[in-house]
Amino acid sequence: MSSESSGNMTPLAARPLFMMRLLVGPLQTIGGPAGAGRRVGGIPGGRFDGEKLRGVVLPGGADWQIERSDGAIELDARIVLQTDDDALIGMTYVGLRHGAPEVMARLGRGEAVAPSEYYFRIVARFSTSDPRYQWLNSIIAVGIGHRLPEGPVYLVHEIA
Repeated sequence: MSSESSGNMTPLAARPLFMMRLLVGPLQTIGGPAGAGRRVGGIPGGRFDGEKLRGVVLPGGADWQIERSDGAIELDARIVLQTDDDALIGMTYVGLRHGAPEVMARLGRGEAVAPSEYYFRIVARFSTSDPRYQWLNSIIAVGIGHRLPEGPVYLVHEIA
């Protein structure tokens, strides 16, 4: 691509934002018009820690999932972060987790699986009215996930 057609755009850069560990309750299959692949898991809590913000994930969030016919899992989650200095931040993210059928089966049984054996990525947005964290309203974040039996761990990065 020539510099003329790219308009000399700034290359993408990522800065670490935080690491987040979530607890996820048992998945409940709810089905739907597309088949039995729709399921939801409550998120009773968690923790996030980073250089610019840290705190807890409040109970009440949910992770809506679709298990596709190819074995991939599409994620659609909504949670509320409460910082250690008492700000409330809404976080929504969509994601995709997939791997070889035997790897996905092991994950489904709650077995330990190395993150290098499967693909697990999210795209996140934030919403807050707290003036200390309003900068979050104007960023896109991406994360790399690892699924543990009790819930996922994400390394979340701000895209600059």
